[in-house]
Amino acid sequence: MTTIRTVGVAGAGTMGAGIAIVAARAGFRTIVFDARPDALERAREQTEAFLRKSEQRGKLPPGSAAAALDRWESSTDISDLSSCDLVIEAIFEDLSAKHQLFGRLNEICPDTTLFASNTSTISITEIAGGSGRPDRFVGMHFCLPAQLMKLVEMSPGLATSDETFRIAWDFAEALGQKPVATQDTPGFVLNYFLIPFNNDAIRLVEQGVAEPADIDTAIKTALGYPMGPLELLDLVGLDTQKLLCEAMHGLTHEPRAACPPLVRRMIAARRLGKKTGQGFHAYGDTKMYGA
Repeated sequence: MTTIRTVGVAGAGTMGAGIAIVAARAGFRTIVFDARPDALERAREQTEAFLRKSEQRGKLPPGSAAAALDRWESSTDISDLSSCDLVIEAIFEDLSAKHQLFGRLNEICPDTTLFASNTSTISITEIAGGSGRPDRFVGMHFCLPAQLMKLVEMSPGLATSDETFRIAWDFAEALGQKPVATQDTPGFVLNYFLIPFNNDAIRLVEQGVAEPADIDTAIKTALGYPMGPLELLDLVGLDTQKLLCEAMHGLTHEPRAACPPLVRRMIAARRLGKKTGQGFHAYGDTKMYGA
């Protein structure tokens, strides 16, 4: 049983939109904040298309899509998050940006509001240190795409209280997700393996070993992955992959975590992945994955 009723999601990008779908679909009032009106509009359109398609395919009961959309609210005013019991941050991987966001949230949210970060590489303790309430702060890393994948890596910071972790864990289960407990270490479990693995796939393309489609087919066929590494990178966004690499490599100095040069060239060419229609693969639309 969860005590959370209203959820805030800060950031309306691919990850934030997916988390908001999970929360609204599970019955929670969900407020999505982003300073960019176009990002909110795009997230709303993608959310509506995904939920209605899920209902059409029989994955949601009739009427569920409309009900979830009624619970999904958007705002360009961060003050609207003051009514939330929990705010989940899903912005880009930059510590100073996260500190700035949580510092503002600390000013407007009541003391009872819990904070969570969806970071996949940055220390929860470090982010919590700029939140003003490190005891009420927890890591909740949703697996991309959040609206389809069940994993949530739950990571306490050094100051996270047992009660905060328990409330966040109960909330993750109420979402219908599968939480796993991890320590506050770079990459937690998933990205400890995934960032170097995806970089290895990129380097295969750089070296001309195989075409992206063939690499993805090989991984999916032999290893049983539902999505190839280059398809996943297109979904994540090459600009996001660069930030993930820089954060992970900066913390671990693991050579395989260093950003491959091809990623920087693709960013310069605006081949960011699905959101721009071209990455390692070409896309005819920018609909949310699974819609």
